Amino acid sequence: MFQFPLFPDGGRRHILALGSHSDDIEIGCGATLLALTRTQPDVEVTWVVLGAEGVRAEEARASAAAFLQSAARFEVIVHPFRDGFFPYVGAQVKDVFEGLKARLDPDMIFTHTRHDLHQDHRLVCELTWNTWRDHLIV
Repeated sequence: MFQFPLFPDGGRRHILALGSHSDDIEIGCGATLLALTRTQPDVEVTWVVLGAEGVRAEEARASAAAFLQSAARFEVIVHPFRDGFFPYVGAQVKDVFEGLKARLDPDMIFTHTRHDLHQDHRLVCELTWNTWRDHLIV
């Protein structure tokens, strides 16, 4: 199999994973994150779940920690936005994205697909592309 580098030589390698709900990152790109963190020991990951509270927030943190054991460093951020209501609080969700952009310059971003029928997923995808126009978005 032909292999090509996903990251430029030298420097840090940072991945931003964005999920609307506590299981979205695992379902959407969990295997890819496992492979990247196991084969690229210097990869750092910021794992962001936008809609999880209580038990679901605890689940998100525990799952992220399990998936990211091999990462050089990781940060898990969980926000309590209400499931199914992201478009109605879009300005607040956008503020989260702007805050992330101000402190992160990821090499690769994982997000939802723009054709997803779940309104929360679509908004997260749209905001990802609006916020990081010149980044590799998967």
